[in-house]
Amino acid sequence: MNAALAGGLGLLVVAALALSGIAPFDRGTWLLEVAPVIIVLPILALTYRRFPLSDLLYVLIALHALVLIVGGTYTYARVPLGSWMQDWFHLARNPYDRVGHFMQGFVPALAAREILLRGGYVRGRRMAAFLCVCVAMAVSACYELVEWATELALGQGATDFLGTQGDPWDTQSDMFMALVGSVVALAGFTRLHDARMAALEYDSPRALDPVKE
Repeated sequence: MNAALAGGLGLLVVAALALSGIAPFDRGTWLLEVAPVIIVLPILALTYRRFPLSDLLYVLIALHALVLIVGGTYTYARVPLGSWMQDWFHLARNPYDRVGHFMQGFVPALAAREILLRGGYVRGRRMAAFLCVCVAMAVSACYELVEWATELALGQGATDFLGTQGDPWDTQSDMFMALVGSVVALAGFTRLHDARMAALEYDSPRALDPVKE
């Protein structure tokens, strides 16, 4: 079942990626925004047999990939869903990039948790939660460094990729949303995550031992 789910989600993401690349708003921005998807998909495929993930994590990774793909297609400041949210909540800017950065904390935190606990790298659940937040914040910080480097390299050509929309505190707000996402994931999904990891162990006992062949 996990293989079918992972394969189906993979096909969905690949199809969405292909469609988004037909006529994005800006080709260069699209490539920068979907680069994490292009990098992660082959890694998940290559590591599936040795270290399959829980079905919950596959679903969340696919959802995060779709958020990135939509952002790349329109650029974050022009995503229709964000424009609707801006109107609904009377916001000063399109908030879709905040959704992306929330997911940037939410998904890496649970991914780190699964790797740390299943690999036996951390035994204490509190320490695992702390380290998961640290991992999510490190991912967020690295992404902001990439944005900074892109701005230095491209200047005004990086405007759509940065998506600051005139907000001088955009970097800090992005990292704060990643922090919120990681905390929400660990506070609200720990029991469900434990259950899905346990189900994975039951279905495939070797899945919890990525070292042994």
